[in-house]
Amino acid sequence: MQRPLIAVLLTSAFLTLNAQAADLIQVYQQAMANDATYASARSAVAAGREATTQGRSGLLPNIQASGQNLRNTGNSNSLLLGTQNGDNHSNAYTVSLSQPLFNWGAWQTYQQSKLIQAASEATFSQARQDLIVRVAQAYFDVLTAQDNLTSTQAQKVATTEQLASAKRNFEVGTQTITDTHEAQAAYDLVVAQEYAAINDLDNKRAALQVIIGDVPKDLATLRTGVTLSAPEPAAVEPWVSSAETQNFSVIGAQLSLEIAKREIERNRANHMPTASLTASSSHQYQTGSGSLDNKAIGVSWSVPIFSGFAVTSKVRETIALEDKARNDLEATKRFASQSARQAFLGLNSGLAQVKALEAAEVSSKSSLDSNKLGYQVGVRINIDVLNAQKLLYSTQRDLSKARYDTIMNGLRLKAAAGTLKEDDLGPINALLTK
Repeated sequence: MQRPLIAVLLTSAFLTLNAQAADLIQVYQQAMANDATYASARSAVAAGREATTQGRSGLLPNIQASGQNLRNTGNSNSLLLGTQNGDNHSNAYTVSLSQPLFNWGAWQTYQQSKLIQAASEATFSQARQDLIVRVAQAYFDVLTAQDNLTSTQAQKVATTEQLASAKRNFEVGTQTITDTHEAQAAYDLVVAQEYAAINDLDNKRAALQVIIGDVPKDLATLRTGVTLSAPEPAAVEPWVSSAETQNFSVIGAQLSLEIAKREIERNRANHMPTASLTASSSHQYQTGSGSLDNKAIGVSWSVPIFSGFAVTSKVRETIALEDKARNDLEATKRFASQSARQAFLGLNSGLAQVKALEAAEVSSKSSLDSNKLGYQVGVRINIDVLNAQKLLYSTQRDLSKARYDTIMNGLRLKAAAGTLKEDDLGPINALLTK
């Protein structure tokens, strides 16, 4: 009798009871601490948060102090005056203040700085969502590879037993050499598939290691017979609408358009006059001349007259860049809308596929039992049993993969809509074995 797939799975589970399996949330926490891409985004948003302070500085007073303290030594010789001592000491300092009264370019720079900071926050939020999706995808890729290997090894066990049975039956004359050759070919094929499955698992674990920065532990697997939830709301239009307004890439593109508009105004300001309140206090002292103190306060202004058409050209350039930003925004909206639709359709299709494969699994088990019974009574041959076993294992593997893909489409749908949060990993984590 061939051992069913569940026996192989249980054997594998008992062999690893001494190891604590890491669940999805634990892996995500590792990724938050060690993923280089996320760390880069975190540093970028920290830099972006300084933009407002820098932009505001152009509207605030500018205070400077300067001075010098010199001591000169030397002698001078002349026929009339003879030798004279040339030593002297001078000391001078100035403290000045400048407060912009009217500077339209500085005001636009300040408004831009607030938009730049908001854009950096949107980019970071997008990076956080991307991390959730990347971690979940890498996690389930490992589970998929493990399922493929487990299925292949279970098929190898069954094929080995079938090969041994075929050889025994050939020796006693109840089967032909053809059955033995078919069993041997099936065994050789499954050995090759096992090597490929082992290599694929190593690659998937290495991909997860890149994200979490450490060799991944054994991972908690999806519980048998889990029920996956349908999207809520069940219609695609609300998801698409949310993607076109709340998707963080769309928000970033909207902010980029506003920044481009402010850039036009900032460059046009180079045609405008500027005015500043200025105040200064100075002190000068020199040997032999005494000291001089001076205080001044007033308004300074500047009116640009001609700059070789540089300002006009720069304005035309920024108008073209604004048009580019507007088209980029439209392209980003369309992509977000398409991503939401694809994820929504993929989620619903996945739910239907899971339901169909669950029914197929039951049918495949019945088919395998029938073929085993037929083989024992002589109405089925060895290859029929092998094909039935292969069909069952592939159905179970496809069922697991369909569940993983459905879960991932649910995460991608929320990411496209701009609503994906770390808390969304909790319900998925509850589906895993503890």
